[in-house]
Amino acid sequence: MTSELDHLARLAGKGGITRRDFLGRAAALGVTAALAGTLADRAFAQTPAKGGILKAGLQGGESTNSLDPATNLSQVTFNFCKQWGEFINRLKPDGSLENLIAEEIGSSDDARTWTIKVRDGIEFHNGKTVKAEDVLATLERHADEKSKSGALGVLKNIKAMKAEGKEVIVSLAEPDADFPYLMADYHLVIQPNGGRDNPNAGISAGPYKVTVNEPGVRHGGERFANYWGGDKLGHADQVEIVVINDATARLAALQGGQVHFINRVEPKVVNLVKRVPGVSVEATSGRGFYPFNMFCDTAPFDNADLRMALKLAMDREELLSKILFGYGSLGNDFPINAAYPLFPDDIEQRKFDPEKAAELYKKSGHSGSILLRTSDVAFPGAVDAAQLYQQSCAKAGIKIEIKREPGDGYWSEVWNKKPFSLSYWGGRATQAQMYATALVSTADWNDTRFKRPDFDQLLMKARGELDQDKRKVLFHDMAMLVRDEGGTLVPFFNQFIDAAATSKIDGWVANPQGEMMDGYALGACWLKA
Repeated sequence: MTSELDHLARLAGKGGITRRDFLGRAAALGVTAALAGTLADRAFAQTPAKGGILKAGLQGGESTNSLDPATNLSQVTFNFCKQWGEFINRLKPDGSLENLIAEEIGSSDDARTWTIKVRDGIEFHNGKTVKAEDVLATLERHADEKSKSGALGVLKNIKAMKAEGKEVIVSLAEPDADFPYLMADYHLVIQPNGGRDNPNAGISAGPYKVTVNEPGVRHGGERFANYWGGDKLGHADQVEIVVINDATARLAALQGGQVHFINRVEPKVVNLVKRVPGVSVEATSGRGFYPFNMFCDTAPFDNADLRMALKLAMDREELLSKILFGYGSLGNDFPINAAYPLFPDDIEQRKFDPEKAAELYKKSGHSGSILLRTSDVAFPGAVDAAQLYQQSCAKAGIKIEIKREPGDGYWSEVWNKKPFSLSYWGGRATQAQMYATALVSTADWNDTRFKRPDFDQLLMKARGELDQDKRKVLFHDMAMLVRDEGGTLVPFFNQFIDAAATSKIDGWVANPQGEMMDGYALGACWLKA
């Protein structure tokens, strides 16, 4: 019961639970009303302590990493940009939006014209004031195909933009009721002049100024004295991310006190980590998934029968049990799960069918082995997952050859470059955003080369449809197209499994939007006094 109460106290201290809910959940744990009231008083009186250095040991850093937020594609750059960068808005743990640089975001009645009002008094790290022109320039740069931004897909619907006084006015080609959620994309760090002058400078308006940038080794920042939201983020004097791609080494660093947080705890060792004194495992269900990606435009994966054979040759139940150890749920070959509103819950779950897989494989006319690339950094247990898949494919007469790639360079040289590889996605705020980022024909991050005009048209209709019943039908049709004709193999949706030295730090609040409190752990937590 003590651990549950500690969790409730941490939620209360960060505003993640109301006093009424705290009292109700404490009572459910058998706590008396008097004691629950005392505990609530202490919990809601909790205030962040200032000072010290917070450190995280993270997987997902490479020597090729850049501070240019347009190129953020792995965990280290994702987490670090949340320390030095500031955004138009962000998703809260409950899925609602919190305005940041935007004071408010409003739309016309037809959801075609959106106005972003820029908040007064926010300062960049270089001393300049954040203006509407900086927000406009940021959106323009990321909407430019030359930027190779990971946000390119979600900005494709923009027809025109302009800055007027404190406002940025965005005109869309088609209505989009989800536009404010698109602005929370983690690539859209607001930079002076949009980052056009030097996108790799690491200058924005976040809680920390960049002081150390050694790609593949470590990154650090010091508290920005003029940060506009200093009561919410930026409690430590300094933050540091140490790149530790090896899972065993990460855990050892946490146990030895070298770091306060680690990400990507392997499911197979969770029970061991739970027994480490002073350490808590923070496992959160969300929208993340671990796919096997096939390029639909590259042989032999350009053959629909072969793609379906490879899908039917996957034993998802075995993978979920032996790779995630239950810390996840089954996938169905499209990137959406029940965490999303309007989830199409009437689609039949795909099952392991080696006989049908063998039939389709023979029909495809392909012979010989199929090369699958994997790496330890793709996701926890990715090498083992590839080997299990190799075994299930063998039962269908399909020979899979596995190539284990080095971690350094995997995201820049293998993912989205090679025709069959393992990967991970953290999910997005809405179904439309997930599809726009990863599956629309023109998206730079279309990592399965799924290019279907009929799918693109469905997405545009879904974006502009305000009737939720009609919208759910469109999302259902999109899911079926991806599931049955796409190159995305989704065996399971994962939980985000982090670990924190909670005997030394406080302020942790579970966030289903992403690992490490959606990247904000270093900024939102603090060292205990």
